[in-house]
Amino acid sequence: MKEQVNHIDIFRYMEEWAPRKLAYDWDSVGLQVGSYNHKVKKVMVTLDVMESVVDEAIAESVNLIISHHPMLFKPLNQLNLDTPKGRMIKKLVENDITVYSAHTNLDIASGGVNDILCEYIGIENTEVLLKEKAEHLFKVVVYVPETHADVVREALAKSGAGHIGNYSHCTFQSDGQGTFKPLEGTNPFIGEEGQLEYVDEVKIETIAQEGKLSETISELVKAHPYEEPAYDVFPLRNEGQQYGIGRIGTLPVAMSLKELGEKVKQELEMEHIRITGDFNKKVRKVAVLGGSGEKYIHLAKQRGADVYITGDMSFHYAQDAWQMGLSVIDAGHYIEKVMKDRTKDYLNKRLKDLSIDVITSNTKTDPFQFI
Repeated sequence: MKEQVNHIDIFRYMEEWAPRKLAYDWDSVGLQVGSYNHKVKKVMVTLDVMESVVDEAIAESVNLIISHHPMLFKPLNQLNLDTPKGRMIKKLVENDITVYSAHTNLDIASGGVNDILCEYIGIENTEVLLKEKAEHLFKVVVYVPETHADVVREALAKSGAGHIGNYSHCTFQSDGQGTFKPLEGTNPFIGEEGQLEYVDEVKIETIAQEGKLSETISELVKAHPYEEPAYDVFPLRNEGQQYGIGRIGTLPVAMSLKELGEKVKQELEMEHIRITGDFNKKVRKVAVLGGSGEKYIHLAKQRGADVYITGDMSFHYAQDAWQMGLSVIDAGHYIEKVMKDRTKDYLNKRLKDLSIDVITSNTKTDPFQFI
């Protein structure tokens, strides 16, 4: 890793985890205010960007804020410095602080907000609740001298190719013989100019995801000993990793709805939750959608969920879920705060050996109080 890290490098790291292409079209992700090219000094991760959070960033000498909820979700028609948003933007600009947001892309991403929530609560064997898209897969076939087969295979794996489930380095190889004649002006690794060569080669086949295909080809070419490596790329009908909103899985053992509610409250450190349904009902299959997930109650029921954990459940949606026999645990939108520590840990791993501090905001941005 280079010694100087700019804001755009942090953005790239975030988008390796939560690619921007996963975000909904209506969402506002990426750079919100600031610069791509300033040097990173100190990073702060927050759920929301509010004036109090900006004040905290200033006090902590932070120059890059990573948030989940976009600061500029709706277009600004005017920049009135007398409003809370205007004052906040003024402070950001005056103190040279950049803001970047990863929202629905971090919700949908593998290992993102919904997976983190499942991990906290103890939900296992998870699947996507609502599939939005699946990664396109390609077969990459390369022909390489036997002496360099392992080197090229390792390069493919390093690029992300050949990963199937929890297995890496997944390839198939077969032996054969390649022919070529180096023409004038070439500098062949094997053979001589103007002479037809017969070389014992290995054909290596593997699978690459669409998003990593360019990197796979680049690593293949760099590792291959030939000036002009021979390789083929074939689109496949197989579906790759599925992406979508929400998760559904099972608890290790069934428990009562009340017990699960207490577990959610404790593990997510919430002062208050709302529950619909019979407290004594045994539940095991659980759907989870951080943020506002009321639109998906019918899907959760259709997928066989006993209970649906989400936030911002309005009265009539809660009533509908109750009547159809789907219990609901409304733990509030603020449960998405779990992204703060996980994002901090992720960035610290990417920035190891560099003297860049990554901290989480201590400012509470949940607007609700309970009496």
